[in-house]
Amino acid sequence: MAEIQFKEITKRYPDGFEAVKAIDLDIKDGEFMILVGPSGCGKSTALRMIAGLEDITEGDLIIGGERVNDLAPRDRDIAMVFQNYALYPHMTVRENMGFALKLAKADKGEIDRKVGEAAKILDLEQHLERKPANLSGGQRQRVAMGRAIVRDPKVFLMDEPLSNLDAKLRVQMRTQVARIQHQLGTTMVYVTHDQTEAMTLGDRVAVMRAGLIQQVDTPARLYEDPANLFVAGFIGSPSMNFLPGRLEGDIVKTPFGDTPLPEKLRSRLQREGGQGARDVILGVRPEHFEDAAVEQEEHADRMRFRTKVDVVESMGSELYVYFDIEAPLVDSPDLSELAADSGMEDLPSHGEGQQIVARLSAESKASPGEEVELSLDTTQMKLFASDTGHSMTAAAA
Repeated sequence: MAEIQFKEITKRYPDGFEAVKAIDLDIKDGEFMILVGPSGCGKSTALRMIAGLEDITEGDLIIGGERVNDLAPRDRDIAMVFQNYALYPHMTVRENMGFALKLAKADKGEIDRKVGEAAKILDLEQHLERKPANLSGGQRQRVAMGRAIVRDPKVFLMDEPLSNLDAKLRVQMRTQVARIQHQLGTTMVYVTHDQTEAMTLGDRVAVMRAGLIQQVDTPARLYEDPANLFVAGFIGSPSMNFLPGRLEGDIVKTPFGDTPLPEKLRSRLQREGGQGARDVILGVRPEHFEDAAVEQEEHADRMRFRTKVDVVESMGSELYVYFDIEAPLVDSPDLSELAADSGMEDLPSHGEGQQIVARLSAESKASPGEEVELSLDTTQMKLFASDTGHSMTAAAA
């Protein structure tokens, strides 16, 4: 059994800085849990506390029903894969993978058997006699994973293991990691800064910000029903567009025009205490726009408007279309932190307006400098409270 429980865990450093703030998190036996968030959010600190590499200031860490706060790392039956591989350059792949078992004075036959099994899983059988310097980055990362697998631990911990690889190799290794976790069925906690990795790998994802967990859910639920502005802006690529709006009864006033609230959103707002007139923040994902000219028919829940195209990026199977709207930028600490993390806070502003991105079908004829009629699926709009940033339209858990 390898369930992991964080119970009100805090990590406070001597200077008073709290990297992790009283978090509660239950990771099920055999689950693939992702910790994701911007730099400095506390995700790696949380992982290192599971491993025993960071002391816990307050709270309890339970692994397999046992409180492990005071257990040394070697006594926790955990294997960790680091970002920098940490392979011994003078050893062969076989020796690297079996080194921990050799230290534990395991029988040579058992070591060879476990190394052979791990090498087969990782497709490293033909590389066992090579040294790390003669391997590619992806192969070295697989050797690091193999060294963890042969130990047959209760829990695998991975700290941004793919960040040193180029983009194409990262995609290939993502599928390898997912396949290996499914094959082994071992509890795995995986830290990443890359939301694409988080969405494609995890059974569940914990989104962290400033030492706190913002939301824990399946990738699909995080995408469909983000709990607040921060989660909404962090999950999805390209990122969600945020605009000022106003809710007046059953009407949402937006920079694109006024639109009736779809039934789905209206019922959720009623659950939140009615739809009195108020300022809101409107969230719209790029993929919920479409070129009206390529739609087969008009739909009651699709709002149409015309705009002038600024930039078009062709991705082959789709187009990213950028256009400006006359609306002030949404002022929110959540969004400011996301902009700072992505480096976007230094980009030039658009005067009194802001730039919107729409992801359209490749059949669209949108071109820079020309007007285009776009439609927006209003059932997919997200409404957030302008004061707290909390979602007003997320489905009940």
